[in-house]
Amino acid sequence: MKRRDTLKAIALGSLSAGLLLDACKPKEAAEAAKSAAAEAGSSFTLDRQPEEIEHYQKVTSTTFFTAHELATITILSDIIIPKDEVSGSASEAGVPAFIEFIVKDMPDHQTPMRGGLRWLDLHSHRRFEKAFKDCSADQQISIVDEIAYPKKARPEVTQGVTFFNLMRNLTATGFYTSQMGVKDIGYMGNQPNQWNGVPEEVLKQYGLAYSEKEMNECVKYT
Repeated sequence: MKRRDTLKAIALGSLSAGLLLDACKPKEAAEAAKSAAAEAGSSFTLDRQPEEIEHYQKVTSTTFFTAHELATITILSDIIIPKDEVSGSASEAGVPAFIEFIVKDMPDHQTPMRGGLRWLDLHSHRRFEKAFKDCSADQQISIVDEIAYPKKARPEVTQGVTFFNLMRNLTATGFYTSQMGVKDIGYMGNQPNQWNGVPEEVLKQYGLAYSEKEMNECVKYT
């Protein structure tokens, strides 16, 4: 299985769940969320409950990662999902911003992410005497190769393996729930269609036919 196909499998469950949750919201709640968003000056384009809007504004009003950490996350995300002939890279899809949001929305990720980034830089310094983000592309890939394959990794890089697993999962989820990632998957959602009526051979089989009125008003052939 290709890497991009594997990453799709990681993220599709989250995507489906999110779409279902939005689809199941009552109309009244949707209207209330729109009203609250308007009053708050929110730029939301999706329905949100007032408490969800308040939580979103609280989360986005602060910054967790340093510029150095975010630069490292950007490099790692583009190593995991690089630009190809199908779509852009993870960073072009907004994955670093997604991860920044997630660690504030789900604080349990903060220590593993910050600790993992710190481990990565320490390991990079031991090998190349500089931070991961300052290494050459070949040096960065050589470090990633050490921690990207759990079954092949040496025991002394276990912390790096755990961090990279989390980073890979967040990257895949962020990418395949973005507009670019959804297009990459080929997800079309509910699309309007046109019914062309019962096929003529089936109508003949049962001795049926459309009336002139039905043909004029109800059935449209393309």
